[in-house]
Amino acid sequence: MPFDSIDELKTALQDQLYLADRGLATAIFLSLKLERPLFLEGEAGVGKTEVAKALARALDTELIRLQCYEGLDVHHAVYEWNYTRQMLHIRMLEARGERPDEKDLFGSEFLLRRPLLQAITWEGDRAPVLLIDELDRSDEEFEAFLLEILSEFQVTIPEIGTIRAERAPIVVITSNRTREVHDALKRRCLYHWIDYPTFQREFDILKMKLPEAPEQLTRQVTAFVQKVREADLYKVPGVAESLDWAEALWTLDQEQLDPEIVDASLGALLKYQDDVLKIRGAETRAILAEL
Repeated sequence: MPFDSIDELKTALQDQLYLADRGLATAIFLSLKLERPLFLEGEAGVGKTEVAKALARALDTELIRLQCYEGLDVHHAVYEWNYTRQMLHIRMLEARGERPDEKDLFGSEFLLRRPLLQAITWEGDRAPVLLIDELDRSDEEFEAFLLEILSEFQVTIPEIGTIRAERAPIVVITSNRTREVHDALKRRCLYHWIDYPTFQREFDILKMKLPEAPEQLTRQVTAFVQKVREADLYKVPGVAESLDWAEALWTLDQEQLDPEIVDASLGALLKYQDDVLKIRGAETRAILAEL
């Protein structure tokens, strides 16, 4: 455990340009201290994935990322055999008049390690951070398989046997809650919900990430986005979109918001045409009048 206190952890994350509130820092601290997976839920763009990235940098260790999607299976998440290399090996033996032995074809040199197996067989000095990103996008069958992996940090490969982790990885699981993740998996984790930030916290994040931007622009962007989140939108912008928009405005040499530049650049903040049309024009002017 490299951190003696929650405040020390918060400072380490801030040094990696991640501003964690007390609740999130406490959840991360306990996850490290108790060696339990950390399950983070929240809307897209609130900084769940960035937690794992910043933590890996703060711990000076490797980040191993498994991006989940519908149809994800063992072959893409854990391992598969390098069939091309096996075939070349067979042909090489046949050219020498030798017969291939099955045990020679299923050695570790022919094994393609996918993220979960990479984390289990990690041989570095420090445990890696294993990020299982957007678990809610995967199928329930994969979730059930993952439950077994997280219980023992081991995997059985029929041709080789059971491989166990000598050192359990630091696990961060994220979900955008497009579907409910099973309670059995959540029970094995420490849970934390990451919400949209308050005005002050979002302003601080933008200032930390874009220190060169004028403070007036950063403050207006933060206030505008906070107001936009109150609208009935298909996809409410997260912190990631706030940063994209602020960076886009600064790239355009803007020092403050005006209706024309807001309407022209809303595509950096909102990602659906219906949302853009709802905010552009009269609504933009009404929001700016309140700032």
